[in-house]
Amino acid sequence: MDAFLVSTGIVALAEMGDKTQLLALILAVRFRKPWPIVLGILVATLANHAMAGAVGAWVTTVLGPDVLRWVLGASFIAMAVWMLIPDKLDDEDTGSAPRFGVFGTTVIAFFLAEMGDKTQIATVMLAAQYSTQFFWVVAGTTFGMMLANAPVVWLGERMTRLVPLRIVHLVSALIFLGLGVFALFGWG
Repeated sequence: MDAFLVSTGIVALAEMGDKTQLLALILAVRFRKPWPIVLGILVATLANHAMAGAVGAWVTTVLGPDVLRWVLGASFIAMAVWMLIPDKLDDEDTGSAPRFGVFGTTVIAFFLAEMGDKTQIATVMLAAQYSTQFFWVVAGTTFGMMLANAPVVWLGERMTRLVPLRIVHLVSALIFLGLGVFALFGWG
């Protein structure tokens, strides 16, 4: 039970203010369908955290920390630029489903956003620490992610009535830009 509780607590705290919380808000504001988003977050997190123990250790031996830092920084800055490019959905119908549907889009976006994220790294470390309790580590880290992100989805969906999507995009772009600069310069 220690593995589950420690994993839940560490990941829930690490996730506060993380980019995947921002992603949850963006998806909620854009699609206004909380259940497929929450289920997509669950599936993506389960898949990502289950693979984190096995793949995480291997990736860190192939790519050094400097290369990972540059890739992460460039990805954040690219995301900031992308946030500023208006979509047709912004002006027309913010509730339309994308190509893979709301659920599929959420699974893909969250899975990719978690790659190299601090919660994924925490999952790798926790799996190493509790090597005989891999299931409980993955269950705990997944539960921690859900505790941090599910409320954002439901609150974000309600915020769409109060905050224009363009403001969310601008603020998101600034946050992603800041994260990219911090990553490139190795701050934080």
